[in-house]
Amino acid sequence: MSETSNSENASPDRPMIEAVGLSKFYGSFAASRDVSFSINQGEVVAFLGPNGAGKSTTMKLLTGYLAPSEGEARIAGFNMATDRLDGARRLGYLPENGPLYTDMTPRSLLTFFGNLRQLSAAELDRRLEAVIKTCNLESVIGKPIGKLSKGYRQRVGMAQALLHDPDVLILDEPTAGLDPNQIRGVRKMIRELGQSKTILLSTHILQEVQAMCTRVLFINEGRLVFDGTPDELGKESAAMDEKFHEFTSAV
Repeated sequence: MSETSNSENASPDRPMIEAVGLSKFYGSFAASRDVSFSINQGEVVAFLGPNGAGKSTTMKLLTGYLAPSEGEARIAGFNMATDRLDGARRLGYLPENGPLYTDMTPRSLLTFFGNLRQLSAAELDRRLEAVIKTCNLESVIGKPIGKLSKGYRQRVGMAQALLHDPDVLILDEPTAGLDPNQIRGVRKMIRELGQSKTILLSTHILQEVQAMCTRVLFINEGRLVFDGTPDELGKESAAMDEKFHEFTSAV
């Protein structure tokens, strides 16, 4: 099932995620350095790199969770330093190992976040029905989150990110820690969401790229070192492995 977008002026050429010279320094250490890219409406883009490369830091800069030391992050045209609330209305964010209230049920958690986002009662009911179906939560909607598997918890996190029907999704390691069947389910969900959303997802798993994405951004040691298609990165696993080694050893 694909979600409908709340964007009024969606265009394939409209930048929905923009990094403009983004840098984040901690003393002399650069977690992210002069990262620039633009992602248009409807693209599904992999943010690839080894552990510690700067993927999560850059994503937190894009979402406004962290303030950049230099540069700008824009979501749907909104500067996330100066217009964060407007940008946040267009953004759904799934952090890696995002916190969930384990004593709550998925329904109570989603209702709580819907109220925080000031959805009307009718809109909340409509969106609850939509995300429960999209994320296949029907069988666990009334169970405590603490009793759910890792895969279902990830689906609850995804439902929370989708609840307000954002145009943009930023997903940090959405399949981390899942078993093969759970990974298959999350990949299918992301492909379906990509029919109507602009998606940036971070991963260090090369197979994720070919399975879900139309474009690849590769980051290493805080710098963007590749921006191209999955085929340019490598059509076969061995070729992709070689490119991965090349990028991570050349910087």
